[in-house]
Amino acid sequence: MKFLHTSDWHLGRAFHRVNLLGAQAAFVDHLVETVRAHEVDAVLVAGDVYDRAVPPLPAVELYDRALHRLAELRVPTVMISGNHDSARRLGVGAGLIGRAGIHLRTDPAGCADPVVLADVHGDVALYGLPYLEPALVKDQFSTQRVSHEAVLGAAMDRIRADLATRPPGTRSVVLAHAFVTGGQASDSERDISVGGVEAVPASVFDGVDYAALGHLHGCQTINERVRYSGSPLAYSFSEADHRKTMWLIELGARGEIVTAERIDTPVPRALARLRGRLDDLLSDPAHAVHEDAWVEATLTDPVRPDDPMARLATRFPYTLTLAFDPEGRREETGASYAQRLRGRTDQQIAEDFVAHVRGGGLPDEAERAVLQGAFDEVRADDSVRENHR
Repeated sequence: MKFLHTSDWHLGRAFHRVNLLGAQAAFVDHLVETVRAHEVDAVLVAGDVYDRAVPPLPAVELYDRALHRLAELRVPTVMISGNHDSARRLGVGAGLIGRAGIHLRTDPAGCADPVVLADVHGDVALYGLPYLEPALVKDQFSTQRVSHEAVLGAAMDRIRADLATRPPGTRSVVLAHAFVTGGQASDSERDISVGGVEAVPASVFDGVDYAALGHLHGCQTINERVRYSGSPLAYSFSEADHRKTMWLIELGARGEIVTAERIDTPVPRALARLRGRLDDLLSDPAHAVHEDAWVEATLTDPVRPDDPMARLATRFPYTLTLAFDPEGRREETGASYAQRLRGRTDQQIAEDFVAHVRGGGLPDEAERAVLQGAFDEVRADDSVRENHR
């Protein structure tokens, strides 16, 4: 049986204020075409369908179109809620939608109620395990500890118990949304740590043939049977080196992984993280390849250049973020604020502040004169007020 494993669509999310709805629609087109071209038997969507609990209307409309198109293919789809989704909202109408072959699994109570498909080798039980917030479900799963490992382990115990009641040889797949030990995170995932312990061991999925995971945005293999598909689009510059894909998994007659192929997803625009002095970034021919990319620039000039964003845009028109990390930045001494100020004049304190906020380089003579003039005016105003008391 052949599965297409995807997750973390984050419909409605922007990339540094760039609207990605068109790119997300292109991904849905690609998903539908991949299902058709590869004759996929089932689609697995492992959570974070939306980017937030109450998504914008255009995102809901895109989700609605995606469901209709998947239903028209008559290829079963199993979809779980992630930590960004509102499980209650995503699950509205699940019973009716299920009749069209779109199986929404958003209620933890139904984690051991699988979607059962069949091929020439027998049954495959697909268990949808939505994101479990430990504090909210610990009583439901009768766990003593408030942790992801405890509640996910209890849910998997229920799944294994149900699987044991099924005909011998029944193969099994679990969809889950969690941070599994060994996975590599990026900057765009929302923290799901509880009590400082967020990761769960891969062994929690022992006993099933394949675990289709969501939450981490990089496509990765924890082990042969436990994999993340990653997000279909990049949602932070920390994903600049990611290859965005879906997993095409073929499960054999005995539950073995026959093939695991990465299917590339459309890239709306490349990402580039550039670092250096402004003049070097603008002149270095090695950066020509990044001129049409979304750019994150970190300038290392000792003194902040004039109009850096406008100047960067002349070569890199899609620059989205700008940061400063000056060469030779002075390290903090560890002294208290009061100790650092002791014995220094107002003028010296102001000059140090200017150097700090612009990342290095004390004010020049003209700037010092402006500061001095400001202090002189303040002192003059104070003197006038004092004389009128």
